[in-house]
Amino acid sequence: SWDKLSGVVKTLGDKAELKKTAGEFKPFVSGGDAITGGGGRCSLGFNVVKDGAPYFLTAGHCTESIQTWSDAQGTEIGTNEGSSFPDNDYGLVKYTAEVEHPSEVNLYNGSTQAITQAGDATVGQQVTRSGSTTQVHDGEVTGLDATVNYGGGDIVNGLIQTSVCAEPGDSGGSLFSGDTALGLTSGGSGDCSSGGETFFQPVPEALAAYGAEIG
Repeated sequence: SWDKLSGVVKTLGDKAELKKTAGEFKPFVSGGDAITGGGGRCSLGFNVVKDGAPYFLTAGHCTESIQTWSDAQGTEIGTNEGSSFPDNDYGLVKYTAEVEHPSEVNLYNGSTQAITQAGDATVGQQVTRSGSTTQVHDGEVTGLDATVNYGGGDIVNGLIQTSVCAEPGDSGGSLFSGDTALGLTSGGSGDCSSGGETFFQPVPEALAAYGAEIG
């Protein structure tokens, strides 16, 4: 199958590239804290507004598994409004509790990064990821419109490919550059000890799907 696919790609010249990456790709989900539910843990991506009401974005493979979300202290904070996985990897959660929901990202050093807009990533762009397992890590965008096979028929398209590390529980977390929201942590290979590569669902696509905006 690989040889057949290689032959097809070669006929396309510079329009396509076929690359094999070591490791098993998997969504990042584990038990624990942060945004939790049903024994699983993911990470909040970005706070957004839809029709004047507060919501947040996270990974679709998280919202496919968990319907009601609690914070790290176990207080219920939201329920799913929408979920798209596979093909896409985004989910929208509506806040059901009176909690603070600033448009910012936790930098895990006592400070935050304000988020004022969403944008499209570019190859070579320096980016930062924040998640509840490994906290904050930096890296570079290495590709766009990537397709990842997570196994079991779960194929996701249109992802941002980066050199930023991530681990289980970081799923749904924020990929950003300065004050611009770029992506939601989807999955990858490796870890933050040995390194690896991670894929992100673009935020603009998720916002458009739900009619939401950063805010």
